[in-house]
Amino acid sequence: MTSPLPPVPLPPDAVRVVVVDDNPVVRAGLTALLSQSGSVTVVAEAADGREACEAADRTRPDVVLLDVRMTGVDGLAALPYLVRIAPVMMLTYSGESETVREALRRGAGGYLVHGEFTAEELVTAVRDAGAGRTHFSPTAAGAVLDQLRSASAYGHAENDRPYLAAEQASSPFPVEKLSRMQPDVGQSSGGRSGFQLSAREAEIMDLIASGMTNQQIAGACFISEKTVKNHINRIFAKLHSTSRAEATAKWLGNWGDAR
Repeated sequence: MTSPLPPVPLPPDAVRVVVVDDNPVVRAGLTALLSQSGSVTVVAEAADGREACEAADRTRPDVVLLDVRMTGVDGLAALPYLVRIAPVMMLTYSGESETVREALRRGAGGYLVHGEFTAEELVTAVRDAGAGRTHFSPTAAGAVLDQLRSASAYGHAENDRPYLAAEQASSPFPVEKLSRMQPDVGQSSGGRSGFQLSAREAEIMDLIASGMTNQQIAGACFISEKTVKNHINRIFAKLHSTSRAEATAKWLGNWGDAR
């Protein structure tokens, strides 16, 4: 049974959240943490996907925090229905690449893995989800990058087309750019070593090449947009580039063709 919470006075800009997890201790902890922030209010709790759908129907929240593996109806099964009501942020212990990919395909607006974020970062991610901004914890971001790196620079394998078609309707990323994802790292790793980017700069350059905006990169890396801009300035200097397109072409090893 879903757990409606007693009404409390809400700040004018409070984000209304439904917390979904089959572990009552996790639910209680998340509810307490979010409620203490003063900017997020948990309007209902649910123990599986079916209860989540009922709670979302009843309360019309701004955001749903959704676990993946639950007894009864799991999170992935409930996702397509929930995203029609509110943005859904996955909040789970499951960080497998295929699970992350499937959650995004079904419309999740972000993916956090327990143990990879602070309380403050969770509150920020929830508020941003309500505003349509994406957040990924490191494991989930790595899964997204692995998918980008394993795809063709100019298209996808035949069996990826259903995924992409569905993704276009729900993904927070600019799919028209993602359809031209970068090649396997092995194809251009030799040239990349000469750029002398730090590990963080290389990660951000990969995200730039995938078509992400500064805002999306900030969400994926849990840093501010100002920090992203600082990283990009250093990247451009090291790649001797003046634009994202030029930097991406050099990073992917296609600079001669792009010119």
